[in-house]
This record gives sequence, C-alpha cells and structure tokens, in this order.
Amino acid sequence: MPDQRPVNSAGKDETVFANARLVLQDRVLDGAVTISDGLITDIRKGGAVPPGAVDCQRDFIAPGMVELHTDNLERHLQPRPSVHMPHAAAILAHDAELAGVGITTVFDAMRVGSMNSGGRAAKTDYAKYARGLATELLAVRATGALRISHFLHLRAEVCSETLVEELDEFTAEDRVGLISLMDHTPGQRQYRDVSKLAQYVQGRFGLNDEEFEAHVGFLHGLRKTYGDANEVAAIEVARKFGAVLASHDDTTDDQVTASAAQGIRLAEFPTTVEAARACHAQGIQIIMGAPNLIRGGSHSGNVAAMELAKLDLLDIVSSDYVPSALLSSAIMLAGVWDDLPRAIASVTANPADAAGLADRGRLEVGKRADLIRFGMFENTPVLRETWVQGRRVA
Repeated sequence: MPDQRPVNSAGKDETVFANARLVLQDRVLDGAVTISDGLITDIRKGGAVPPGAVDCQRDFIAPGMVELHTDNLERHLQPRPSVHMPHAAAILAHDAELAGVGITTVFDAMRVGSMNSGGRAAKTDYAKYARGLATELLAVRATGALRISHFLHLRAEVCSETLVEELDEFTAEDRVGLISLMDHTPGQRQYRDVSKLAQYVQGRFGLNDEEFEAHVGFLHGLRKTYGDANEVAAIEVARKFGAVLASHDDTTDDQVTASAAQGIRLAEFPTTVEAARACHAQGIQIIMGAPNLIRGGSHSGNVAAMELAKLDLLDIVSSDYVPSALLSSAIMLAGVWDDLPRAIASVTANPADAAGLADRGRLEVGKRADLIRFGMFENTPVLRETWVQGRRVA
C-alpha cells in the first residue's frame, strides 16, 4: 500500500484533518487534529481548512477502535466446517477486514486446550492449533505486512485434556496480552440452558440425540477431571506473562466473587443481570458483544446487551464474530445514552485501558495516531478512512 502521508515544507510527515467533528473523551469538538511521526501532535477548535489539510466536510474523527475478543480470524481459517484455508492468506484477509471497519488494535482470539472424545461424538473433537497459528501470525507481523496492531488472546478451555501442555508452548516473547478462562460445561454459564447447547451442537455437527448425550457426559467428565487444575494453570500463565485475565460467561454472584478472588478485572459476556451487577460491585469491567446489542438479544438465550446498557452495566463492546458491527454498536449506544463520546469510549478508550494500552484509544496530544473518519447514512455509520500510527491503511 503506498504511503498516504503528505510531507510539509520542513520535510516532516504531517497530516491535518480539518473541518471535522472530533470525538474527544468528554465532548464533540468542531475543529482539526494534526498527526505527525505516528502521533497526535495538535488538536484545535474551529472550522478553518488550512492549505494542504484534509477537508473532512464535517465528518467525525474518532480514535481507532480496540477489539479485545473476536473469533474473526478463526472464521477466515475455516469458513466452513470442512474447509481449511492457508494460514498466511487467512491472517492477511482478517487484518484487512478489520482495518476496513475501523479496528486499529486487535487481540486475536485463539483456543488453547484440545479435546479427543475417544470415539464418542468424535465430530465434536477440537484439534490443537494455537501455537502454530500464533507462530505464523507473528512471522507475518514481523514482515510489516499487517495493517493494524495485533496481540494474542488465548482462550483457555478448562474442559480439556491438553490445556496445560498447550499453554507451556507459549513464552513472554509471544505478545500474549489477554487470557480468558472458558468453561463450556453443559448446564452452567453460557449453556445453563442445555437445550440451547443441543440446538447449536446438533445443528453444527449433525449429532443425533444419543451422540449429543454422550458429548454432554464427556464434557462433564473433563470438567471433573481437569477443570480446577486447568484454571490454576491458566491463571499462573497470565501472571507470568503479565497478561490481562478475563472471566467468561459469569452467571451468578458466587462465580463473580470467585473471579474477583482470582484477580480478574474483565468479564466477557456475563449471562445475567445478577452477574453484571456483581461485576460492577467488584470493580470488574463488563464486555458484551456487538451482535447481541444490534440483534436485540443473545443467540444463547442469555441477557441482552441492550438491557445491560440501559442499566449502566456495560463498559466495553466487542465485535465478537461480526467486525463491522463494532462501530454500528457504538452509534447505537450513543442514541441509548445520548452521549456519543461515552459510546465511542466503549470501543476505544475503555478496551485500551482494560488491556493496559495507555498509548491509544483517545484523541489526545501524544497518543498514537490511530484514527478513523466516518460519516453517517441515516443511523448507520459510513467509514471513510482508517489510519494507524499516521499511515492510512483503509
């Protein structure tokens, strides 16, 4: 991609976005923002368009979005249950898609912990893949071919025979920024309603009732045999790497209390209002999915993200499995809260802070020049440009 940055008379790389509506932390300012050498160097009020500046024609300029939990890379790797794409091509396509929807930092979710049912409902077995994929992702990143900033998010499946050995394959050099504890034992958390699990698993893998019951029994056995030890191992690895530790699908006050005791400060997709209230009482930030918000409900029958938003129990939004939904969800929240800066913060500053990334997520002098420019078509945002460290990438 050619360098999109103009060079001023002093030979310094500089871009000025003028006649824009700048989404700051506490207000929307009519003005201009200057970026230079990968950083935001000036923010000023007024509608003037200096010579050489980009006339944004009153479009919005906001920070680039920060994505903490997305399955999108896996979707590119395996677009159909029996179709596997080359990893490098999938990584590049995933990266380009995220840049194209305004995501400038991503924590790529990869499952660690495999499953071999020993012949019972073998269609549901999960093969090991994270270490090899992470190696390829880091190799592609090292070439400079990626448009946006990538970190690793390891989704630690506690119902697994191999979690500990798979975690041991990662080192501090792998840029693991987030580890989430995943427990998909039927009858609790995400699948408290086992009928929802049956609908998903039988629909995806074509299991009959007998095979599904065998699968459920197998998962219960894994949790009993490995679950507690796997949780301890994942927590220890997160501490060793300095990674943020997240819970997943908290449902009860007791589960949230246990999460807080483990040092968790980020809760992915709590499934009930009870759990969400407990998270806020414990100082745990809540992340919910943009598809849930836009669709008006959870596909698993759990609490709606919109309900939590209206109760002021929503801090961060994740695109989950629909990258384009992230900016749309922020605009939807702006209507709910009557506060565009607060809504934009749910996809920028809040996830950046939760991940310990102090250099991005805000339109402030000295922050990374990760920016998006968007207009509006009725109630739908129209992304026009994405910039990462002062370079246009989409």
